[in-house]
Formats: sequence, C-alpha cells, structure tokens
Amino acid sequence: MLTVKKEMRFVFIPIVVLFAVFLFFPIGMLFIKSFEAGDGFSIANYTSMLKEEAFRSSFLNSMKVSTLTAIITTILAFLLAYTVHCTNVFRPLKGMIRIGILLPMLLPTITYGFAIMYSLGNQGLLTKLFGRNLFDIYGFNGLLIGYVLYTLPAAFLLIHNAFVFIDKKYIIVSKLMGDSTIRSFANTIMRPLLGTLGGAFVLSFILSFTDFGIPASIGGTYNVVATHLYQEMLGSIPNFNNGAVIAVFMLAPAVLAMFLLRYLDRFNIHYDKFSETDLVQHRFRDTVFGSVSTIIVVVMLSVFAVMFVAPFVTSYPYDLSFSVVHVMNVFQSSDLLSVYKNSIVVAILTALLGTVIAYGAALINVRTPLKGRLTMDVLAMMTNTISGMVLGLSYLLLFNGSSLKGTFTIIIACNIVHFFTTPYLLAKNSLSKMNPTWETTGELLGDRWLKTVYRVVLPNSASTVIEMFSYYFINSMVTISGIIFLVSAQTSVVASKIKELQHFGKFNEIFVLSLLIFCTNLVVKLLSESIQKRKTSQQR
Repeated sequence: MLTVKKEMRFVFIPIVVLFAVFLFFPIGMLFIKSFEAGDGFSIANYTSMLKEEAFRSSFLNSMKVSTLTAIITTILAFLLAYTVHCTNVFRPLKGMIRIGILLPMLLPTITYGFAIMYSLGNQGLLTKLFGRNLFDIYGFNGLLIGYVLYTLPAAFLLIHNAFVFIDKKYIIVSKLMGDSTIRSFANTIMRPLLGTLGGAFVLSFILSFTDFGIPASIGGTYNVVATHLYQEMLGSIPNFNNGAVIAVFMLAPAVLAMFLLRYLDRFNIHYDKFSETDLVQHRFRDTVFGSVSTIIVVVMLSVFAVMFVAPFVTSYPYDLSFSVVHVMNVFQSSDLLSVYKNSIVVAILTALLGTVIAYGAALINVRTPLKGRLTMDVLAMMTNTISGMVLGLSYLLLFNGSSLKGTFTIIIACNIVHFFTTPYLLAKNSLSKMNPTWETTGELLGDRWLKTVYRVVLPNSASTVIEMFSYYFINSMVTISGIIFLVSAQTSVVASKIKELQHFGKFNEIFVLSLLIFCTNLVVKLLSESIQKRKTSQQR
C-alpha cells in the first residue's frame, strides 16, 4: 500500500510544484507589483490608474463591446445548436453547420481583423460584391464583428454539447398536454439550458474582454483594456506597476463571471435517462431555422474567403491575375519558415507535456484517494479564470531577470497552464466513467498502480487523450494573448510574427502564414478525429 501511495505522490507532487512555479508565484508577483509604490506598498497605483481618463475609457469600451458581443453570440450559438438538435433539417446540412462554424477556431485571432479589413474595407471582397461600403469597420464595429466571429464557435460547442443531454420526448409530451408553442419552448428547451446559456454568455464575454489579437489588428482608435495594457508594457518606457494594476483589473470581470457561473449551475436540469425520440414534422420551423443557420455560417465563412484569394493573385485588389509569388516568397524566406517551425515545435511540446500533466491531474483527482487531490479542481478553476495576457505579464514580472526569459520553455509553460482547464475536464469526465475497481484488481494481481494505469486505464481513455493533444496543439498554434510579452527574436512564433508584419503592411505574408496555421491545424484535427473513431470502434 505504501508503494502505491508513493507512485501516486510521484504523479501528484510534480504537478503541484509546476503550478506553484508557473501559476501561484507569478500571479502573486503580479499582485505584489501592483501595490508597489516608492519604498513601500500602497493603493496609490490603483487610485492613480482610476484617475486616468484613457484607462477608464478603455475599460468601459471593453465592457460595452464585450457585453454586446456576448449577447449576440449567445443568441446565434443557440439558433445554430437548436437547428442541429431540434429540427428535421436535411442531415448533410446539419453536418455542414457543425463543421463550418468551428473552422475559424483553427486561425489566430489577430488574423480575424485583417480578414475583416480585406473583406469589408474600402477595397474589400464583400464591399465589391455589394457595390459599396456597408459600414465603418475600424473601431467598435470591427471589434464587434471580430469578437462575434471569435467567440461564436466556443459558445456553439458549449450549447451543442448541452443539447445532447436534453430528452426531446418532453417536447412531445408538452404538446400533448396542450401547452402553447411558447410555453412548450420555455419549459422543455430554455429552462433546461438556462445554466448553459448563462455559461455561453460568460464565456463569450471573458474571451472578448481579454483578447488582444482582434483589437491589435482592427481596433483603430477605439482603445480597449487589452491594447491599453500592451501600450503600457511595450511602450517607449514600460511601466511594470501600472501594467500589473491593469492586469488585476482585467481579472476582476473574469472572477465575477466565475461566481455567476457557479450560481447558474443550480439551474441545470439532469435527466435520469434519455429516450430516442423522433421530432414532430414542422416544415415552417425547419425552413426558417435551416435558412437562418445557413446564412449565419455562410456570412461567417465569407469574411475569411479573402484569405484564400489575396495570397494567390498578383496584387489584390488591383491585379487579380493568378500568381503564387507571395506563397513562394514565404517558403523562400528562411526567417518566416523559421518562425513557422518554432510554432510547430512549441505546439508539439505543449501538446505532449500538457496532455501528460492534465491527464495526470485528472488521474489523481478521480482515481486515487490521496489527500489534496481536489486541488486539481482549484487549479482548473484558476486557469479558466486567468486570461492569457494576464498570465504572460505575470511571467514577465517574475522571470524577467532569470535564464527563462525569452526561451521556448517559458512559452510552453505558459501555454500548458493557460489551456489546462479543458483538457483536464475532458480527462476527468472520461476517467470518472470507467470501472472504479480496475486499480484494486490490478493491486490484488500484484501489479503496481502505474502499471495498471498504463495497461488498463490509459488504453480505455485513448480517444480522450488524442482529443486533449489536439486541443493543446491547435490552441498553441493560434494563441497570441498569452505569449505576446514572452517571445523574443529567437523564439518568435507565427502569431507574434503576424503582429510584427502588420507594422510593415505585409498582408500577403500575413495571409500565407495564417493559411499555413489553418492547414496545419486542420490536418491535426482530421487526424485526431480519424484516430479517435478508430479507437472508439476498437473499444466497442
């Protein structure tokens, strides 16, 4: 028994140490730095920051655009999920909606702004199709469009997964009981999804409020809190104390949102069992929801269509003759190829190490009796609350004078911690559904705990492990908020290089690099899904 506990601690202790070094200490340093004033500590930095008109304006701008984004995104995501689950829309069309809505997740958010510029700007692709400018895209309008494009896939996934656990037979029962359409809809759909819809709103708000990529590319003069923090830290004279204060203010809405999520969780309804039910035929409903959902997906993807046009013409939008010169220039540039290779290395190492750490944390929580195992849930809640930009700044403050500064190690560590929550929850859900006696049986047969995990538990959760790897890889390829303060000339990755190319107006190179990321992530996603299906069929 002692040996078993030693093996469990062998997994548990390194995880705790890792998060102490790369989560608790950096965030602690962030708070300490925010209170530093002269030779002591005070709230002077906070009072000074609150007196600044520029900061107050940026903070209110972020609140306004993020709130509106969250409202629009939640409504659109619900419409799409409802179409997939509660209508008799043509099945291939449902599949197209599910796939199409998730494709933007394979691109860096900083690319969204450039795609909007080239689609809806004065010479944009969609502008030319409509024959005129639809609206001014810089500032609030551009941010709103970009944020909706960014947050819609994540909100859709959340609501889409919740719909799976709604028993549709109650819709039919409600109709048979004589309920009106509105009453039936409210009781059988909206009521069970209330907590999830609140979660989608909170998720969309937090993602918008803390994103740096979109405002960096299309924010214009409409400053938000993320760009204000960037300017404070990477200006001509960086102010670490003020940067720490802004980062703490960025944490506040996220923390409040987490408490709101905990409150909304009580509204979730859990059914004892589910039944396969054919939906009632309703041509008008199917036509309306099918049409609206198709329009949403088409409009969303049309914004990114220019990315597949601009790099393959001589000079967009003036000379539209086919050319691969821009693509060849990127592949012949050792600098740009080096940046792409850096991204691949960082993504692979993040995915490998992150998957091991997240799986180990879930294993300790679900499959062991160790004291302190619930610490893993606390870690997941914290990493879900802290934005990438705040985490990156806290690393800059803590490791500024160390040998870790400007290395791949610190970027990989930041990515692992930043994206920990989702892979951890995937592993936790998978491991909790397995037979709880496997380890006990293995021990009775004389197997060590780690041997049982390797031979029995791990093979039965292989498809989940692959999904975790895919999640870490894709997010590491597209993130910019988390690493913008950490990259150096030697460790630059594609997302940060795109930010640099923006200053020189090299949009063709930006789109080529974005397509490289997109294609790489698409291949990884398709491969992981193919392997997952094979593993699932083998387990059956």
